[in-house]
Amino acid sequence: MKNKKTGKEKLTEILYYIMRIAILASVLLIFFPGMNPAKVCDYVNKNMSLFTSGIAYSDLTKLCVRAFDKGWVHEYSFIILFISSLLTCLGIAATGAMGCMSLGNNKFRRLGNKIGIAGAGVQIVGLMGILLAYTQIAATDNPKKVIPNFPLKNWLVFLVLAVIVLITAVITFLRTPKADKEEPYYMESKFKLFLLFLPFAALCFVFSYLPLYGWRYAFYDYTSGGTLSAENFVGFQNFTSLFESEATRADILRVLRNTLVMSGLGLATSWCAMAFAIFLSEIKTPWVRKFVQTFTTIPNFISWVLVYAIAFAIFATDGFISSMMVNSGIWTEGRNMLMDPTGHWFKMLAWGMWKGIGWSAIIYIAGIAGIDQQLYEAATVDGAGRFQKMWHITVPGLLPTFMVMLLMAIAGILSNGMDQYMVFDNPNNTNVNMVLDYYVYKLGLADGRISLATMVGMVKSVISVILLFLANGASKLLRGESIV
Repeated sequence: MKNKKTGKEKLTEILYYIMRIAILASVLLIFFPGMNPAKVCDYVNKNMSLFTSGIAYSDLTKLCVRAFDKGWVHEYSFIILFISSLLTCLGIAATGAMGCMSLGNNKFRRLGNKIGIAGAGVQIVGLMGILLAYTQIAATDNPKKVIPNFPLKNWLVFLVLAVIVLITAVITFLRTPKADKEEPYYMESKFKLFLLFLPFAALCFVFSYLPLYGWRYAFYDYTSGGTLSAENFVGFQNFTSLFESEATRADILRVLRNTLVMSGLGLATSWCAMAFAIFLSEIKTPWVRKFVQTFTTIPNFISWVLVYAIAFAIFATDGFISSMMVNSGIWTEGRNMLMDPTGHWFKMLAWGMWKGIGWSAIIYIAGIAGIDQQLYEAATVDGAGRFQKMWHITVPGLLPTFMVMLLMAIAGILSNGMDQYMVFDNPNNTNVNMVLDYYVYKLGLADGRISLATMVGMVKSVISVILLFLANGASKLLRGESIV
């Protein structure tokens, strides 16, 4: 039976929970531009987070070149601002280390408390440095040119969190019993695994979930360089504007047609990577198998720009295959396969398979290596041939992996990527080449309709999540297995 904790130990655990929540809030807020306490004047980019302010001095002062030249603001004020932001981030990182170490034994906790106390102190010093930098900027001779504006609420939030961490760290340090010098640093395996997983969860949050904050642009009439305010809030107007005119509706339907056809062809040929891996594993000569695998995997690392250059050298009007076909009388003079929209979807599929089939087969090759070799030996004793062993052992062994990859492909049915279609796009084939990702790119960056592009991307993400759960539900119903 586990030892019951005393009231003192329960109180200490509560303090640790409060401290971890404060640390987590601080770590998350340094990545939110709207909570940046370093935006002390209009010369600090409004889209900068505290983390960016503390690691990128060039970005912090990018808008200040003219102000420095005119003497409206002194550069050393921004140097202080940069160093203070860096200190604040380092202090938060140190308190984050304390939060991780608080999951260990008493020896781990006391060491973590020392680091956390120092980190909270550094964080407070950094926040005071930000206040000092604002004071210097506000005291300039040309305040109307600089427009100082101290984000007091943001600054107070970080200060309160730092004080909470400092106080709880001091109290828990005093309440945590001292450990023997011979006692090793120890942490339970479940906490070790959690901490190993934590960096990947943080990266997933920063690069996958934090950008969702940009979805708010879909509800505003936003132009590049503008601001979001109540005056340009349009609600769901962007969601209906794409369907108000017949021409826009036709564009959307055309783009969806191309996207679904290309995704459908990809799904229909998704078994090719598994078949390629199976046949590759049947090559008995090791050096031949390695050569084929390497030769088919290398194209994955070639950019689509170089792939198009290869295609241009082969299939352009004066490409060597085009010239050979014309000289043989098979093609007419001046034919250009890259400009011809006929069979464009299948051409894109062929280029994509050539580029990615070797790379996609790697996961199936790993799956084949995990199949019990005794099954093949037993099948050989029973008189099974090579193809029978492939069909009755290898294929069933790879089906779970194939189903997982198929479910992920169904979830991404609206995501074809952009690079391939961008480099192969031309006025002749754009009608059948324009897929949703490329359409969002052109809508937002080429046409400057950022709000509409954000809205289309948001709807695409929502539909992809719905498709994932539908495919997962169907898999669970039909096969009794799911991935979610």
